[in-house]
Amino acid sequence: MIDEILRYNREFVEAKGYEKFITSKYPDKRIAIVTCMDTRLVELLPAALGIKNGDVKIIKNAGGTITNPFDSTVRSLLVAVYELGVNEIMVIGHTGCGVQGMDASEMLHLMKERGVNEEHISLMRHCGIDLDSWLHGFEDTGEAVRETVDLITNHPLMADDVRVAGYIMDSTTGALSPLA
Repeated sequence: MIDEILRYNREFVEAKGYEKFITSKYPDKRIAIVTCMDTRLVELLPAALGIKNGDVKIIKNAGGTITNPFDSTVRSLLVAVYELGVNEIMVIGHTGCGVQGMDASEMLHLMKERGVNEEHISLMRHCGIDLDSWLHGFEDTGEAVRETVDLITNHPLMADDVRVAGYIMDSTTGALSPLA
């Protein structure tokens, strides 16, 4: 599959397909969106929100949430705010998220089935990594989004004038529901 993607990429560049996507690194709408990496949202989310290339910064991860105040998502948001002019942040969870109900012990079992050595898992634990917490999902999408909004809003390095709000998107229709 990667070879097919690379072949397409060469043809795309040769045909100058990139020209309609040229924009600056600064988001025109001055918004950053934290959302899930779910495949259903790849085209649905921008279409449902009326955003196009150059409008916003989109940061995706499993679950569209932040579990650690010093992870790469927070770092990306700080760069977006202080270096790229973002003044609003939307946290968008979605219905039917695969991280909802994710079980750490099952994930560790799957890792072992795929050849991850038990010694490596033990080493991670010995180094202080709480794999059970790190690999655990969430039970309630709305609550997970609220916790992420709270973490961003109250982060000691986040500017007080940045508006942060949470939403749930319907994975089928794209309907956006604000969280109170």
